[in-house]
Amino acid sequence: MKRLIFLLTVCAFTFSITVAQNVRPVKPLPTERQLEWSKMEFYLFVHFGPNTFTDLEWGKGTEHEEVFNPSNLDCRQWCRIAKAAGAKGIIITAKHHDGFCLWPSKYSKHTVAQSKWKNGKGDVLQELRDACNEYGLKMGVYLSPWDRNHPAYGTDLYNDVFVNMMKEIVEKYGPFFEFWWDGANGEGPNGKKQVYDFPRFEKLMRTIAPNTVVFSDIGPDIRWVGNENGIAGKTNWDFLDTAGFTRGAGGPPQEVLNSGNENGKNWIPAECDVSIRPGWFYHQQEDSLVKSPEKLFQLYLKSVGRGSSFLLNVPPDRTGQINEHDSTALVGFKKLRDESFSTPVAEKDFSLSMAQRSYTANIGSVQMINCVLLREPIQLGQRVKSFSVELLNKGKVVYEMEGTTIGNKRILTFPKTEADGVRIIIKSARAPAVLSKFAAYLIDEKLLEKD
Repeated sequence: MKRLIFLLTVCAFTFSITVAQNVRPVKPLPTERQLEWSKMEFYLFVHFGPNTFTDLEWGKGTEHEEVFNPSNLDCRQWCRIAKAAGAKGIIITAKHHDGFCLWPSKYSKHTVAQSKWKNGKGDVLQELRDACNEYGLKMGVYLSPWDRNHPAYGTDLYNDVFVNMMKEIVEKYGPFFEFWWDGANGEGPNGKKQVYDFPRFEKLMRTIAPNTVVFSDIGPDIRWVGNENGIAGKTNWDFLDTAGFTRGAGGPPQEVLNSGNENGKNWIPAECDVSIRPGWFYHQQEDSLVKSPEKLFQLYLKSVGRGSSFLLNVPPDRTGQINEHDSTALVGFKKLRDESFSTPVAEKDFSLSMAQRSYTANIGSVQMINCVLLREPIQLGQRVKSFSVELLNKGKVVYEMEGTTIGNKRILTFPKTEADGVRIIIKSARAPAVLSKFAAYLIDEKLLEKD
């Protein structure tokens, strides 16, 4: 295959593209629901439940329902803050490992209906559903298969219980943009571990929620990135081989989850989950340990900037509201993104319909840049294996850096450099490569990506 060269000159600017042959889709390809999910990029996780009030991370399932009693739950406040942070949705822990249901489920006696909160008449999922609708946010749910409270856990009957719970929340509170299955599998109240019927669970989700992407270690739609640090691999394929692997302890090695499989058979992109605090649930002693806007920006570069999504956990406190320490950090994070990416030094969207084409744009004098954004049209498959970025000044290469995969979005940062041109050289690809977007920026030096 011919080497494909994209020449993008930032001043007296000429874009030229030489494509070896017509651009055709290369499998594996994303489904429509995966393509829609890829537009989300950044959304919030909300860990909330009895652990909020007991200072635990993993509840034991023996906590009395009365412990759950937020003094001033306000899901509209969650959504206002999510919107102000530029997040596009919220995923809530409808049921964590302790088995407590944040909705009045017909299939459990360990729910908000048995709590003191609102005299047992409250429904967190309904309040969040209403708030998301009001603020134009998408809603997702985390439903832990592990249940340390339910008496049927560890028996065949529990798979029926879990199926009924999935049906219940999809029918009452859907549609959801994402459904989250945690891989944890421990003992229940009867001392037994559950054999989950995941093929049945997947079939059900495809029937009752065909537009909802499902997350787990091995998908079927989105994979865990292999860590809880919010960081994708510098090489990050949207492909994964799942044959022979199971969810939880039987999943692929973490380094494989982090980078994907270059020749994987299934389109299962990575999602980067991380908490804004050291823990996943709210603990007052962590108020001073909330990640700074600058740290969140770094994580954005290492998640969204490496072709993944960024799922940031922001746990409400015991009042049922997002704490001011967290909201301040989120608003600061949005400000940094706006300041960095609202005004590119140069940008270009590329047409994908022609085998050979060129683009020209004149933008004036030599510019200072330290950040480049690239995108592939993933609806046609992920293609680029390796590339280089050359910064040019009067025809000479003044800075060069290497990269591997691009995917949905790749953001590269480098020392501030004066350049009148940028050359992107595709060194190797799975098929004739094409970019859908290029942009160059000058961002605050302290925000440059750090290893």
